[in-house]
Amino acid sequence: MTTVSFDNKGFTLIEFLVAIVILMVGLLGLLQTVNYAIVHNTTNALRQEALVLADERMNLEKAKPYALIQAPYLRNFSSSRVVNGGFRMYSVAQNNTALASPTKNIDIQVSWRYKNQRFTHSISSLVSQPQ
Repeated sequence: MTTVSFDNKGFTLIEFLVAIVILMVGLLGLLQTVNYAIVHNTTNALRQEALVLADERMNLEKAKPYALIQAPYLRNFSSSRVVNGGFRMYSVAQNNTALASPTKNIDIQVSWRYKNQRFTHSISSLVSQPQ
């Protein structure tokens, strides 16, 4: 008489498939986290470049003598900047207004688009004539 031994060591196919599904769910969650981090890093890099562009424009305007700062003055232009190894377009709007007698206001607004969403950064400064 022969006895048949059922050796239950090892994994069945169902156990293996369940383990693979659990690993896939974990890896997909990790991949989504990486995508989330990339989007936020890019958003921050674009915002930082807009801040640098606005600051450059403001410094150029404030470096002029008071008499050469035109007011009223409105200028719109585009600027291409390198962000994360690629070129991005920024729209710059500069608006100078005369306030009280020896004071002028300089407003600079930089806007850009990312993922079909418009972002804006604005800075403003007052310039007075030295007495």
